[in-house]
Amino acid sequence: MQLIDETGENQGTVDLQDALEQARNAGLDLVEISPTAKPPICKLLDFGKFKYQAQKKAAEARRKQKIIEVKEIKMRPNIDVHDYDTKMKAMQRFFDQGDKVKFTIRFRGREMAHKELGRALLDRVVKDAEKVSKVELAPKFEGRQMIMILVPK
Repeated sequence: MQLIDETGENQGTVDLQDALEQARNAGLDLVEISPTAKPPICKLLDFGKFKYQAQKKAAEARRKQKIIEVKEIKMRPNIDVHDYDTKMKAMQRFFDQGDKVKFTIRFRGREMAHKELGRALLDRVVKDAEKVSKVELAPKFEGRQMIMILVPK
């Protein structure tokens, strides 16, 4: 087997018994790093310390990751200008936090006869937000509502 000592130096090809003897003398463990290599590669190290460091590294990676949430903004097809501007400010705030935004347009009663108003509204949202976002899910109908998902650039 190929042996790597505790300092990281390659000791060359060594017999299994000699490797175990070196590990015992150094007070370390003999760990097989690459079993499929020809010859297999083993390393002398403190396995408890190795597991502890790997566990700390994994915990640090979990701590640093950002969980992307999907925030929802609900509108109606005949939304007023000021209300629309307020929704756009909320969208910008969500993008600044790194979240996705799901736009939902709800149709009630006779509004279902004018689906083109909802499509026009979502097209307006895409046009107004094209500098800061891109479309992940194109506008589509689900029952009595039309949905679209935007993600920050």
